[in-house]
Amino acid sequence: MTRRAALPGAAELFRTTVPRADHAAAPEPEPAAPARSGRSERSGSGRRKHDAKITVYVSDEELLGLEQARLALRADHGIAVDRGRVVREAVALVLADLDERGADSELVRRLRESGE
Repeated sequence: MTRRAALPGAAELFRTTVPRADHAAAPEPEPAAPARSGRSERSGSGRRKHDAKITVYVSDEELLGLEQARLALRADHGIAVDRGRVVREAVALVLADLDERGADSELVRRLRESGE
């Protein structure tokens, strides 16, 4: 009798968890810029592998606020997400507002106020 624990192999640990029935079909590319007429269809990218990465520096207060928002989403609304998901959704909201309202968007207003 061996004293060694039976552990799963690397193939089992790193297996694909998403069904790959239609793995030959390539995903359709997203349009470069959505039309400015009507409501924008932007949304956060959710849980998937992301190909691009940026580094954003935030203040201690901003990081604390982000963590408090994440915890409030979980405690008050039953939505368990990580900080990256919250940030991606926030970026999607800001970009949709910019697409829809242009110069009247909240982003433009805030950036003009902070630049003065």
